[in-house]
Amino acid sequence: MDRYGPKESHVQQRNWWSGVAAVCMAVAVSAQAQAQTTTGGDAPSVKVGATVFTDATYTAAPQTTDADGNAVHASAFNVSRTYLNITGTLSPRISFRITPDIVRESATGASLSGSLAYRVKYAFAQVNLEPWLGRGAWARAGVQQTPWLDFQEGLYRYRFQGQMFAEREGYLTSSDAGISVHTLAGGDRFESHLGVYNGEGYTRAEVNDQKAIQWRGSLRPFATSGARLRGLRLHAVADVDHYVRHAERRRLLGSLTYEHPRVNAGVEWLATADQTRTSAATVHGHGYSLWATPKLARGWELLLRRDHMVPDSALDLQTRTRTVLGGAYWFPLKGGVSTALMLDYDGQTFTTSSTPAQRRVAVHALVAF
Repeated sequence: MDRYGPKESHVQQRNWWSGVAAVCMAVAVSAQAQAQTTTGGDAPSVKVGATVFTDATYTAAPQTTDADGNAVHASAFNVSRTYLNITGTLSPRISFRITPDIVRESATGASLSGSLAYRVKYAFAQVNLEPWLGRGAWARAGVQQTPWLDFQEGLYRYRFQGQMFAEREGYLTSSDAGISVHTLAGGDRFESHLGVYNGEGYTRAEVNDQKAIQWRGSLRPFATSGARLRGLRLHAVADVDHYVRHAERRRLLGSLTYEHPRVNAGVEWLATADQTRTSAATVHGHGYSLWATPKLARGWELLLRRDHMVPDSALDLQTRTRTVLGGAYWFPLKGGVSTALMLDYDGQTFTTSSTPAQRRVAVHALVAF
Protein backbone atom coordinates (compact mmCIF):
# COMPACT_ATOMS: atom_id res chain seq x y z
CA MET A 1 0.00 0.00 0.00
CA ASP A 2 1.21 3.50 -0.85
CA ARG A 3 2.84 5.17 2.16
CA TYR A 4 0.84 8.32 1.41
CA GLY A 5 -2.83 8.44 2.19
CA PRO A 6 -5.26 8.31 -0.75
CA LYS A 7 -5.65 12.10 -0.86
CA GLU A 8 -1.90 12.78 -0.74
CA SER A 9 -1.22 10.11 -3.35
CA HIS A 10 -3.68 11.64 -5.81
CA VAL A 11 -2.21 15.10 -5.25
CA GLN A 12 1.28 13.76 -5.81
CA GLN A 13 0.19 12.01 -9.02
CA ARG A 14 -1.50 15.18 -10.31
CA ASN A 15 1.65 17.21 -9.56
CA TRP A 16 3.79 14.56 -11.29
CA TRP A 17 1.61 14.56 -14.40
CA SER A 18 1.55 18.37 -14.38
CA GLY A 19 5.34 18.35 -14.38
CA VAL A 20 5.41 15.86 -17.26
CA ALA A 21 2.95 18.01 -19.21
CA ALA A 22 5.03 21.12 -18.60
CA VAL A 23 8.18 19.37 -19.83
CA CYS A 24 6.38 18.07 -22.92
CA MET A 25 5.03 21.53 -23.65
CA ALA A 26 8.51 23.05 -23.28
CA VAL A 27 9.95 20.44 -25.65
CA ALA A 28 7.17 21.10 -28.16
CA VAL A 29 7.69 24.86 -28.05
CA SER A 30 11.44 24.41 -28.43
CA ALA A 31 10.96 22.09 -31.38
CA GLN A 32 8.52 24.51 -32.99
CA ALA A 33 10.94 27.43 -32.52
CA GLN A 34 13.79 25.34 -34.00
CA ALA A 35 11.62 24.37 -36.93
CA GLN A 36 10.73 27.99 -37.57
CA THR A 37 14.38 29.00 -37.68
CA THR A 38 15.20 26.27 -40.21
CA THR A 39 12.22 26.49 -42.55
CA GLY A 40 13.11 29.81 -44.14
CA GLY A 41 13.52 33.49 -43.48
CA ASP A 42 9.78 34.24 -43.65
CA ALA A 43 8.87 32.18 -40.58
CA PRO A 44 8.09 34.15 -37.40
CA SER A 45 10.92 34.22 -34.88
CA VAL A 46 11.38 35.46 -31.31
CA LYS A 47 14.63 36.21 -29.47
CA VAL A 48 15.17 36.89 -25.77
CA GLY A 49 18.07 38.82 -24.29
CA ALA A 50 18.95 40.81 -21.20
CA THR A 51 20.96 43.82 -20.08
CA VAL A 52 22.14 44.20 -16.49
CA PHE A 53 23.83 47.20 -14.83
CA THR A 54 25.35 46.56 -11.40
CA ASP A 55 27.73 48.58 -9.23
CA ALA A 56 29.42 48.93 -5.87
CA THR A 57 29.59 52.65 -5.02
CA TYR A 58 31.45 54.53 -2.28
CA THR A 59 30.40 58.14 -1.65
CA ALA A 60 33.40 60.19 -0.60
CA ALA A 61 31.37 63.41 -0.34
CA PRO A 62 29.09 64.57 1.02
CA GLN A 63 28.91 62.64 4.25
CA THR A 64 25.53 61.57 5.61
CA THR A 65 24.33 60.54 9.06
CA ASP A 66 23.02 57.14 10.03
CA ALA A 67 20.05 56.40 12.31
CA ASP A 68 22.23 56.90 15.37
CA GLY A 69 23.56 60.28 14.23
CA ASN A 70 27.01 59.04 13.18
CA ALA A 71 28.70 60.76 10.22
CA VAL A 72 29.27 58.14 7.52
CA HIS A 73 30.39 57.81 3.93
CA ALA A 74 27.52 56.00 2.24
CA SER A 75 28.35 52.82 0.34
CA ALA A 76 26.13 50.28 -1.39
CA PHE A 77 25.94 47.35 -3.76
CA ASN A 78 23.30 48.10 -6.40
CA VAL A 79 21.49 46.62 -9.35
CA SER A 80 20.70 49.92 -11.00
CA ARG A 81 19.02 48.62 -14.12
CA THR A 82 17.87 45.33 -15.66
CA TYR A 83 16.33 45.00 -19.13
CA LEU A 84 14.65 41.87 -20.47
CA ASN A 85 14.67 42.26 -24.25
CA ILE A 86 12.08 40.34 -26.27
CA THR A 87 12.37 40.98 -29.99
CA GLY A 88 10.67 39.23 -32.85
CA THR A 89 9.89 39.19 -36.55
CA LEU A 90 6.36 38.30 -37.56
CA SER A 91 6.83 38.76 -41.31
CA PRO A 92 9.32 40.40 -43.67
CA ARG A 93 7.51 43.70 -43.03
CA ILE A 94 6.49 43.51 -39.35
CA SER A 95 8.68 43.21 -36.24
CA PHE A 96 8.34 44.12 -32.57
CA ARG A 97 10.20 44.70 -29.33
CA ILE A 98 9.06 44.40 -25.72
CA THR A 99 11.50 45.44 -23.00
CA PRO A 100 10.49 45.30 -19.34
CA ASP A 101 12.67 47.59 -17.25
CA ILE A 102 13.42 46.58 -13.66
CA VAL A 103 14.58 49.55 -11.60
CA ARG A 104 14.73 50.50 -7.93
CA GLU A 105 11.69 52.43 -6.64
CA SER A 106 12.86 55.60 -4.92
CA ALA A 107 9.73 57.75 -4.64
CA THR A 108 9.43 59.40 -1.26
CA GLY A 109 6.65 57.85 0.80
CA ALA A 110 5.95 55.05 -1.70
CA SER A 111 4.93 51.75 -0.13
CA LEU A 112 7.43 50.04 -2.46
CA SER A 113 10.27 52.47 -1.73
CA GLY A 114 13.56 50.61 -2.05
CA SER A 115 12.02 47.70 -3.96
CA LEU A 116 12.93 46.69 -7.50
CA ALA A 117 9.88 47.67 -9.58
CA TYR A 118 8.80 46.31 -12.98
CA ARG A 119 7.76 48.72 -15.74
CA VAL A 120 7.73 48.79 -19.53
CA LYS A 121 10.64 50.59 -21.20
CA TYR A 122 9.89 49.61 -24.81
CA ALA A 123 6.79 48.08 -26.38
CA PHE A 124 6.42 48.86 -30.06
CA ALA A 125 5.68 47.46 -33.49
CA GLN A 126 7.93 48.31 -36.44
CA VAL A 127 7.04 48.35 -40.12
CA ASN A 128 9.78 47.92 -42.72
CA LEU A 129 9.53 50.77 -45.26
CA GLU A 130 12.56 49.81 -47.35
CA PRO A 131 10.56 48.86 -50.49
CA TRP A 132 9.27 52.43 -50.65
CA LEU A 133 11.87 54.63 -48.92
CA GLY A 134 15.09 52.68 -49.35
CA ARG A 135 17.57 50.88 -47.09
CA GLY A 136 17.24 51.56 -43.36
CA ALA A 137 13.72 53.01 -43.57
CA TRP A 138 11.13 52.01 -40.97
CA ALA A 139 8.20 53.31 -38.93
CA ARG A 140 7.42 52.55 -35.28
CA ALA A 141 4.37 52.90 -33.06
CA GLY A 142 4.27 52.40 -29.30
CA VAL A 143 6.63 53.04 -26.40
CA GLN A 144 9.96 53.37 -28.17
CA GLN A 145 13.41 54.96 -28.30
CA THR A 146 13.50 58.71 -28.76
CA PRO A 147 15.76 59.95 -31.60
CA TRP A 148 18.94 60.99 -29.76
CA LEU A 149 19.85 59.04 -26.62
CA ASP A 150 19.53 55.48 -27.94
CA PHE A 151 21.49 56.49 -31.04
CA GLN A 152 24.16 58.18 -28.92
CA GLU A 153 24.52 55.05 -26.79
CA GLY A 154 25.87 53.29 -29.87
CA LEU A 155 28.75 55.78 -29.88
CA TYR A 156 29.14 56.31 -26.12
CA ARG A 157 28.81 52.84 -24.65
CA TYR A 158 29.17 53.79 -20.97
CA ARG A 159 25.57 54.37 -20.01
CA PHE A 160 26.08 51.62 -17.43
CA GLN A 161 28.41 54.07 -15.63
CA GLY A 162 25.84 56.87 -15.66
CA GLN A 163 23.32 58.56 -17.89
CA MET A 164 24.44 60.65 -20.83
CA PHE A 165 24.60 64.44 -20.58
CA ALA A 166 21.15 65.64 -21.69
CA GLU A 167 19.43 62.73 -19.92
CA ARG A 168 21.35 63.09 -16.67
CA GLU A 169 20.55 66.80 -16.54
CA GLY A 170 16.86 65.91 -16.88
CA TYR A 171 16.21 67.49 -20.28
CA LEU A 172 15.74 64.43 -22.51
CA THR A 173 14.31 60.99 -21.90
CA SER A 174 15.45 57.81 -23.62
CA SER A 175 11.96 56.40 -24.31
CA ASP A 176 8.43 57.70 -24.81
CA ALA A 177 5.11 56.67 -26.33
CA GLY A 178 4.49 57.86 -29.88
CA ILE A 179 5.08 57.23 -33.57
CA SER A 180 8.27 57.82 -35.56
CA VAL A 181 9.90 57.36 -38.97
CA HIS A 182 13.57 56.64 -39.69
CA THR A 183 15.27 57.08 -43.09
CA LEU A 184 18.73 57.01 -44.67
CA ALA A 185 19.86 58.97 -47.72
CA GLY A 186 23.00 58.81 -49.82
CA GLY A 187 23.91 55.39 -48.50
CA ASP A 188 24.56 56.24 -44.86
CA ARG A 189 25.69 59.82 -45.50
CA PHE A 190 22.54 61.33 -43.97
CA GLU A 191 20.27 59.79 -41.34
CA SER A 192 16.97 61.19 -40.10
CA HIS A 193 14.69 60.14 -37.24
CA LEU A 194 11.45 62.10 -36.77
CA GLY A 195 8.77 61.33 -34.19
CA VAL A 196 5.72 62.63 -32.36
CA TYR A 197 5.60 61.63 -28.68
CA ASN A 198 3.60 62.31 -25.54
CA GLY A 199 6.55 64.29 -24.24
CA GLU A 200 6.38 63.08 -20.62
CA GLY A 201 8.73 60.11 -21.02
CA TYR A 202 8.02 56.43 -20.51
CA THR A 203 7.95 56.74 -16.69
CA ARG A 204 4.93 59.05 -16.64
CA ALA A 205 1.49 59.18 -18.25
CA GLU A 206 0.43 61.95 -20.62
CA VAL A 207 -1.10 64.84 -18.66
CA ASN A 208 -2.66 67.05 -21.35
CA ASP A 209 -3.19 67.56 -25.09
CA GLN A 210 0.34 68.76 -25.87
CA LYS A 211 2.70 66.56 -27.90
CA ALA A 212 6.45 66.65 -28.42
CA ILE A 213 7.97 66.72 -31.90
CA GLN A 214 11.48 65.29 -31.80
CA TRP A 215 13.95 65.04 -34.65
CA ARG A 216 17.55 64.00 -35.16
CA GLY A 217 19.57 64.54 -38.31
CA SER A 218 23.06 63.01 -38.63
CA LEU A 219 25.42 63.90 -41.47
CA ARG A 220 28.56 61.98 -42.39
CA PRO A 221 30.38 64.54 -44.61
CA PHE A 222 33.25 62.21 -45.55
CA ALA A 223 31.25 59.03 -46.13
CA THR A 224 33.43 57.92 -49.06
CA SER A 225 36.78 58.78 -47.42
CA GLY A 226 39.15 56.53 -45.50
CA ALA A 227 38.75 55.41 -41.90
CA ARG A 228 40.30 58.56 -40.44
CA LEU A 229 37.67 60.91 -41.88
CA ARG A 230 34.68 58.62 -42.42
CA GLY A 231 34.06 58.40 -38.66
CA LEU A 232 33.36 62.13 -38.38
CA ARG A 233 29.64 62.99 -38.02
CA LEU A 234 27.56 66.09 -37.35
CA HIS A 235 24.27 65.82 -35.47
CA ALA A 236 21.37 68.18 -34.88
CA VAL A 237 18.58 67.38 -32.39
CA ALA A 238 15.36 69.27 -31.71
CA ASP A 239 12.66 68.61 -29.09
CA VAL A 240 9.74 71.04 -29.40
CA ASP A 241 7.00 70.62 -26.80
CA HIS A 242 4.78 72.60 -24.39
CA TYR A 243 4.03 72.20 -20.69
CA VAL A 244 0.59 73.67 -21.42
CA ARG A 245 -0.72 75.52 -24.45
CA HIS A 246 1.55 78.48 -25.33
CA ALA A 247 4.08 77.58 -22.59
CA GLU A 248 7.12 76.10 -24.33
CA ARG A 249 9.42 73.27 -23.41
CA ARG A 250 12.24 73.28 -25.97
CA ARG A 251 15.61 71.55 -26.29
CA LEU A 252 18.07 72.17 -29.12
CA LEU A 253 21.25 70.11 -29.28
CA GLY A 254 24.20 70.10 -31.65
CA SER A 255 26.93 67.47 -31.59
CA LEU A 256 30.13 66.50 -33.35
CA THR A 257 31.28 62.88 -32.93
CA TYR A 258 34.24 60.90 -34.15
CA GLU A 259 34.48 57.10 -34.44
CA HIS A 260 37.76 55.28 -34.99
CA PRO A 261 39.12 51.82 -34.10
CA ARG A 262 41.37 53.50 -31.52
CA VAL A 263 39.00 56.09 -30.02
CA ASN A 264 35.43 57.39 -29.95
CA ALA A 265 34.93 61.02 -28.97
CA GLY A 266 32.24 63.66 -28.97
CA VAL A 267 31.29 67.19 -28.05
CA GLU A 268 27.73 68.41 -27.66
CA TRP A 269 26.10 71.73 -26.92
CA LEU A 270 22.62 72.02 -25.39
CA ALA A 271 20.22 74.97 -25.22
CA THR A 272 16.94 74.76 -23.27
CA ALA A 273 13.82 76.87 -22.76
CA ASP A 274 11.20 76.12 -20.08
CA GLN A 275 8.01 78.02 -19.34
CA THR A 276 5.91 75.95 -16.96
CA ARG A 277 2.88 78.31 -17.16
CA THR A 278 1.90 81.06 -19.59
CA SER A 279 2.08 83.52 -16.69
CA ALA A 280 5.64 82.46 -15.80
CA ALA A 281 8.85 83.75 -17.32
CA THR A 282 10.77 81.51 -19.71
CA VAL A 283 13.91 80.04 -18.18
CA HIS A 284 16.77 79.62 -20.66
CA GLY A 285 19.62 77.22 -19.97
CA HIS A 286 22.74 76.11 -21.79
CA GLY A 287 25.55 73.62 -21.36
CA TYR A 288 28.09 71.39 -23.04
CA SER A 289 29.68 67.97 -22.70
CA LEU A 290 33.07 66.69 -23.87
CA TRP A 291 33.92 62.99 -23.83
CA ALA A 292 36.42 60.51 -25.23
CA THR A 293 36.90 56.75 -24.88
CA PRO A 294 40.47 55.90 -25.96
CA LYS A 295 40.85 52.19 -26.71
CA LEU A 296 44.01 50.63 -25.34
CA ALA A 297 45.40 47.18 -26.02
CA ARG A 298 43.76 43.85 -25.10
CA GLY A 299 40.27 45.07 -24.23
CA TRP A 300 41.25 47.98 -21.98
CA GLU A 301 39.57 51.32 -22.50
CA LEU A 302 39.46 54.74 -20.80
CA LEU A 303 36.54 57.09 -20.22
CA LEU A 304 37.21 60.83 -20.04
CA ARG A 305 34.21 63.13 -19.68
CA ARG A 306 33.46 66.71 -18.68
CA ASP A 307 29.94 68.20 -18.39
CA HIS A 308 29.03 71.81 -17.70
CA MET A 309 25.44 73.04 -17.28
CA VAL A 310 23.88 76.41 -16.51
CA PRO A 311 20.16 75.63 -15.97
CA ASP A 312 19.22 79.32 -15.81
CA SER A 313 21.28 81.75 -17.86
CA ALA A 314 20.05 84.62 -15.69
CA LEU A 315 21.46 82.94 -12.57
CA ASP A 316 24.98 81.75 -13.28
CA LEU A 317 25.31 80.80 -9.61
CA GLN A 318 23.35 77.63 -10.40
CA THR A 319 26.15 76.31 -12.60
CA ARG A 320 27.14 72.68 -12.08
CA THR A 321 30.18 70.87 -13.48
CA ARG A 322 30.75 67.12 -13.65
CA THR A 323 33.97 65.16 -14.19
CA VAL A 324 34.00 61.43 -14.96
CA LEU A 325 37.25 59.46 -15.18
CA GLY A 326 37.35 55.71 -15.56
CA GLY A 327 39.13 52.64 -16.82
CA ALA A 328 37.24 49.65 -18.19
CA TYR A 329 38.01 46.13 -19.31
CA TRP A 330 35.79 44.64 -22.03
CA PHE A 331 35.84 40.87 -22.04
CA PRO A 332 36.61 39.33 -25.46
CA LEU A 333 33.22 37.72 -26.04
CA LYS A 334 31.46 37.17 -29.36
CA GLY A 335 27.97 36.58 -30.68
CA GLY A 336 26.33 39.83 -29.58
CA VAL A 337 27.40 39.47 -25.93
CA SER A 338 28.96 42.46 -24.13
CA THR A 339 30.52 42.21 -20.67
CA ALA A 340 32.61 44.90 -19.00
CA LEU A 341 34.03 45.90 -15.62
CA MET A 342 34.86 49.51 -14.84
CA LEU A 343 36.48 51.47 -12.02
CA ASP A 344 35.51 55.12 -12.17
CA TYR A 345 35.39 58.45 -10.37
CA ASP A 346 32.29 60.66 -10.74
CA GLY A 347 32.48 64.14 -9.22
CA GLN A 348 30.19 67.13 -9.42
CA THR A 349 30.69 70.68 -8.15
CA PHE A 350 28.19 73.52 -7.78
CA THR A 351 28.65 77.28 -7.67
CA THR A 352 25.88 77.58 -5.08
CA SER A 353 27.35 77.49 -1.59
CA SER A 354 24.29 75.67 -0.26
CA THR A 355 24.95 72.62 -2.45
CA PRO A 356 27.98 70.54 -1.40
CA ALA A 357 30.29 68.89 -3.88
CA GLN A 358 29.56 65.27 -4.78
CA ARG A 359 32.33 62.70 -5.22
CA ARG A 360 31.80 58.99 -5.81
CA VAL A 361 34.09 56.07 -6.59
CA ALA A 362 32.51 52.95 -8.02
CA VAL A 363 33.02 49.62 -9.70
CA HIS A 364 30.43 49.25 -12.46
CA ALA A 365 29.59 46.08 -14.36
CA LEU A 366 27.70 45.45 -17.58
CA VAL A 367 26.28 42.20 -18.95
CA ALA A 368 24.29 42.33 -22.19
CA PHE A 369 23.26 39.55 -24.55
